[in-house]
Amino acid sequence: MSLLAVRGLTKRFGGLVATDHLDIDVARDELHAVIGPNGAGKTTLIAQLAGTLAPDAGTISMDGLDVTRRSAHARVAHGIARSYQVTNVFRRFTALDNAALAVQACAGSSFRFFRPARREQALFDEAQALLARVGLRDRVQVPAGELAHGEQRQLEVALALASRPRLLLLDEPMAGMGPDESERMVTLIAGLKGSVTIVLVEHDMDAVFRLADRISVLVYGRVLATGTPAEIRANADVRQAYLGSEAVV
Repeated sequence: MSLLAVRGLTKRFGGLVATDHLDIDVARDELHAVIGPNGAGKTTLIAQLAGTLAPDAGTISMDGLDVTRRSAHARVAHGIARSYQVTNVFRRFTALDNAALAVQACAGSSFRFFRPARREQALFDEAQALLARVGLRDRVQVPAGELAHGEQRQLEVALALASRPRLLLLDEPMAGMGPDESERMVTLIAGLKGSVTIVLVEHDMDAVFRLADRISVLVYGRVLATGTPAEIRANADVRQAYLGSEAVV
């Protein structure tokens, strides 16, 4: 059984159909990339999977449970976490405090006071472990707003991992990065493979083809093709959809 099964997912914005009776399956423990031209519906798909955008039709099942009408908060509790295209961290707090707050939230601790949370050594130990996992071991005391762009994206992945997800949705994690930062993110994501199922939306085709176990290509809100990186490279329909772009040849 697939960990994630999407059937007939449809979302309209007026006359625009962003996802059009979309079907997709994501196997347990795989890294499944979703690619496509601008406007293909990739981010709309991620938002529907995360529960921040309600579909007009169709179903989303996670590990056999229909979560289509469940809130984003309920989906986190069921094991779904996401990152965003735009970095979403508390810029004045240190990287450690950001991670600790994420751990605290996922543990259901009270937010009435922050000082008592600092006394919970286990909470901060887990936060430090998360930061080490994403390559920020030496940056824990740096305010998030002073981290480099790539480091902020690494921090955001740590925040998503705080909920110990079974399904991690990564929406363009390499957006705005230079070559060195992108390479660090590729290494980070590669290190997560096998420990969590990942759906990756990304425009960096070199990264996609290096990382993905399978790739689904979206065009006009529908899946044009799904296959291994080699199968997608060889697919004539995909090549035509990208107008001969070298990114997929």
